[in-house]
Amino acid sequence: MIKALGGGLGALGLGAVLNPPNADAATHHRPRARRIIQLFMNGGPFAPDLLDPKPAINRFAGQRPAAVQLRTENETGGLMPVPFRFQPAGRCGIPVSELLPNFARCIDDVCVIRSLHTDNPNHGPALFLMNNGSITPTRPTMGAWLSYGLGTENVDLPAYVVLCPGRPVRFAELWSSGFLPAEHQGTYINHTNLDPQRMIPFLRNSNLTLEQQRRQLTLMQRLNEDHQAERGVDAALEARIRAMETAYRMQLAGTDAFDINREPARIRAEYGTTHFANGCLLARRLAERGVRLVQVYYGNGQPWDTHRNHNAQTRDLCRDIDQPMAALLTDLKRRGLLDDTLVIWGGEFGRTSTSESGDGRDHNHWGFTYWLAGGGVRGGITHGATDDFGFRAIHDRVHVHDLHATILHLMGLDHERLTYRYAGRDFRLTDVHGHVVREVLS
Repeated sequence: MIKALGGGLGALGLGAVLNPPNADAATHHRPRARRIIQLFMNGGPFAPDLLDPKPAINRFAGQRPAAVQLRTENETGGLMPVPFRFQPAGRCGIPVSELLPNFARCIDDVCVIRSLHTDNPNHGPALFLMNNGSITPTRPTMGAWLSYGLGTENVDLPAYVVLCPGRPVRFAELWSSGFLPAEHQGTYINHTNLDPQRMIPFLRNSNLTLEQQRRQLTLMQRLNEDHQAERGVDAALEARIRAMETAYRMQLAGTDAFDINREPARIRAEYGTTHFANGCLLARRLAERGVRLVQVYYGNGQPWDTHRNHNAQTRDLCRDIDQPMAALLTDLKRRGLLDDTLVIWGGEFGRTSTSESGDGRDHNHWGFTYWLAGGGVRGGITHGATDDFGFRAIHDRVHVHDLHATILHLMGLDHERLTYRYAGRDFRLTDVHGHVVREVLS
């Protein structure tokens, strides 16, 4: 079990810098990655459109073979054709859809896992399992576990940042700390407005100077220490103290880190200017400054939830993600960051090869695709397989718990040893399941 370290700004003296929780805690083994950027396609993409070609879908269009007689969320009809062509890409020759021409140029750095599966075809439970390791919303998220186990490399910024445009009321539990100390919850950033002072409410204190705020924090810390001396350790109070200290330091660090206008024009052009593009660029800026996990949610809601008009929506969605994903991988590699930055892409589940409402695809939790890049992952390979119709994972199946175990392993953590005692037992991200998928490790 890895425990969080204590400490406080006042206890260290005026102007001292607080060590982040677990900053010098040893990992269980040598880490291959130091940070993670997760690109979350909320709603669920359809892999045979993108990275798992299935010619049999078109050959048997309109039919309902025995292999696809599995129940998903709704009743679906016969196989719906895939109109998109595939070409071998890179030196590795992995087939990539025509929808992702820029990403195809990066495929030699990418590991495509074609055999993911999860437990539930409904958005809520599937989102929680993919983020929290459980279908219930009360568990700590993967980012909270990483913050708890590893802390941050930059005390001026949070360890765990979530970028999602809009007001994601339905999503807040996806970056919760659950029963872990509250300081490990994700810091939600609405990057709709790119002005850091609009993006982060109350980033600057207009009434007090930095020196006055430092003195105020020191006084409050001393008062809190007196409070604790009388009542004992209070985890909620400790979390509040750390939040105030981080907020104080973010006035300068946040203004810099969240301002993508400081990037050269050629870099901005390389990524593009959509919400997702801005999120990818922000993620790179945060990752290189020591943020442990940056999650970039694709929009607010479930934009990949294509129950109707699937083909047209998929074209638009891929047009939006293709350039920024390629730019992110290229930029990280150019800066020497890809070797120890793990990039993760995927949604909470996939979609059916059969049709819903004539031109849509329903949820499919039986088999779907994720890709990983950098951070100790073997590039230019595929792992696992679905059946001939892309419906169910059948070879080298990878459960969500296995994916989480592998991610923690790459970060230097043993998923069976990263635990927290709560309600009388030791909890972990992978519950009592999961194994490391060693075949994808470099």
